[in-house]
Amino acid sequence: MVIAGAGYVGTCLAVTLAGRGAEVVAVDSDPGTVADLRAGRCRLPEPGLAGAVRDLAATGRLTASTSYDPVGAADVVVVTVGTPTDAGHEMVTDQLVAACEQIAPRLRAGQLVILKSTVSPGTTRTLVAPLLESGGLVHERDFGLAFCPERLAEGVALAQVRTLPVVVGGCGPRSAAAAERFWRSALGVDVRQVPSAEAAEVVKLATNWWIDANVAIANELARYCAVLGVDVLDVIGAANTLPKGSSMVNLLLPGVGVGGSCLTKDPWMAWRDGRDRGVPLRTVETARAVNDDMPRHTAAVIADELVKLGRDRSDTTIAVLGAAFKNDTGDVRNTPVRGVVAALRDSGFRVRIFDPLADPAEIVARFGTAPTASLDEAVSGAGCLAFLAGHRQFHELDFGALAERVDEPCLVFDGRMHLSPARIRELHRFGFAYRGIGR
Repeated sequence: MVIAGAGYVGTCLAVTLAGRGAEVVAVDSDPGTVADLRAGRCRLPEPGLAGAVRDLAATGRLTASTSYDPVGAADVVVVTVGTPTDAGHEMVTDQLVAACEQIAPRLRAGQLVILKSTVSPGTTRTLVAPLLESGGLVHERDFGLAFCPERLAEGVALAQVRTLPVVVGGCGPRSAAAAERFWRSALGVDVRQVPSAEAAEVVKLATNWWIDANVAIANELARYCAVLGVDVLDVIGAANTLPKGSSMVNLLLPGVGVGGSCLTKDPWMAWRDGRDRGVPLRTVETARAVNDDMPRHTAAVIADELVKLGRDRSDTTIAVLGAAFKNDTGDVRNTPVRGVVAALRDSGFRVRIFDPLADPAEIVARFGTAPTASLDEAVSGAGCLAFLAGHRQFHELDFGALAERVDEPCLVFDGRMHLSPARIRELHRFGFAYRGIGR
């Protein structure tokens, strides 16, 4: 089989399928990515992915190419190319169009094409299908065409590929049935078939729209709880015990903002499509505004707490611990931490950055400064330890030892650690001040 697009989703899917015995060719336009995969290298910051690429490249079941010629011999072609949005939140289709134009002349009767790139509703049927049919074959009659949304979460993606149900929406009943058979056989997972490709396309947008809106509620609730003097985690924990519908109330946890390549884009993609169809999606606008403001709010809370401690801005170093957009990953793409750091620097604080999982070169590219080489270097003489990502390594820290390295009085700011009351009491015993989002 061929996977067109060897980015994050494509590579995770390729190693999983190859690991289950399939012969997979990852096709990508970037010669460097292809060279890495052929050599058994992978630079994507996903736990377990680099090792899987190394092991599978050695078996020959996972290969890579810049050419689409392997499409002709494949039974299934999965398209996972990037679909970014422009400044007006409209989907940019350049990569998708280029891939389809390469696949079309190589298609043969009986093949199945599955689109997993996130797209605006209607794209599979009105854009992808005509492009693929330019090679002379007709979808649903000569080849299958279905949309199956990508739903992986960074940090646990490889486990999720093997276990999450796959949503399938075909451009016809034959295509849908073929896609369902493929996923059940290739991954051994449950499949949820929806009536059309359009329904499946909306599933992806709806999922990230809901997550973004839920986080926005949690963030506003945290700001509300802060002025009331109550702990937002107590409120969320109690609220989530209420049965509602077929599930439970499920408020997510607040944090310093939302980042990554999906949550910051997909709701806006739905918003743009809704606007174009005459349906204003106001909850998207509100949730995006709330979450986009959290880095500024976070920096303001840190600054206010440090002033209360009597610290001078120009004489205070803040150790930002965790630069990634999500806990337990090293991905700093669209990270909200960047906005926090920029606001703190604009306020006159000195800032050091340390993230044990992130590529130092990526931090330089996005923050404009090199990270410290070690945790010890980051915290030495710091007046604030700002935990802006809750990596497992940070939960295992000895705060007693850290207390001997910092400059007193020192604030521990909890951006995404969500420390327990017992852990907070421990911090106080060691002489730290504590403040969190809504805590």
